[in-house]
Amino acid sequence: MDKEKCNRDGICVAECPTQVLRLEQGDPCPVPSSDFGEVCLRCGHCVAVCPTGAFSLDWLRADECLPIRKDFALSPKKAEQFLRSRRSIRVFESEPVERSQIERLIQIACHAPSAKNAQPWSWVIIEDPLKLVELDVMLVDWMRSVIQANPEVAESLKLPRTVRLWEEGRIKLLRNAPHLIIAHVDQTWPFGVEDTALALSYVELYAPVLGLGATWSGYFYTAYNMYPPLAQAVPVPKGRKVVGAMMVGRPKFKYYRLPKRNQPKVEWR
Repeated sequence: MDKEKCNRDGICVAECPTQVLRLEQGDPCPVPSSDFGEVCLRCGHCVAVCPTGAFSLDWLRADECLPIRKDFALSPKKAEQFLRSRRSIRVFESEPVERSQIERLIQIACHAPSAKNAQPWSWVIIEDPLKLVELDVMLVDWMRSVIQANPEVAESLKLPRTVRLWEEGRIKLLRNAPHLIIAHVDQTWPFGVEDTALALSYVELYAPVLGLGATWSGYFYTAYNMYPPLAQAVPVPKGRKVVGAMMVGRPKFKYYRLPKRNQPKVEWR
């Protein structure tokens, strides 16, 4: 705490979600409570909300944080178009994306919210074209096993049709994407799926800014947790579990319109 910069407004204390800050008596500067180390969420709100840059933490200094630039703010109309123009890209150019661009996507993903600010994600990025082809074949093998073991379930998911289209060479399950981003978390973390959904949503939203596109690979995520050969082909460290996957590359086509969505069903109470 830089007491010379602190204006004693108490905003950091009021903003703290776990109330592990308090104001000193006599000189109302914020000080940590005795259980700060155990209870602090490491959310950084106290540092971000301080208007003078007086508040810092051992692991987060105010002078290391970028300022929020008002001139970068989107207007409501621009923000609406940005969000509504999101598309699930399923037809990609074959050329790989520079690693620096994929790394930027991952950096943005790690700014997504997570329960208790745990930021539980680790990432595996498949970029080897031969490996991607191998995984595509394994996904079809998994579908065939589901068709044989649970034909009714397979039919409800249209798996026979999907396999037929693949065998005819009309589709690829990984959509010929040059990159597959796989997220894994500690298997004891109860919010892994929710946290990863938010992180990969950041990837999908940021990708078009870099001239890229993305789409969720629900087949891969589902198969990974049901089909041991696939898990063996892409191992993650012991004690970790795969909780999401996303295909990334350059879109082959451009989009010119914003499709309508169903009207929201809202109940006010």
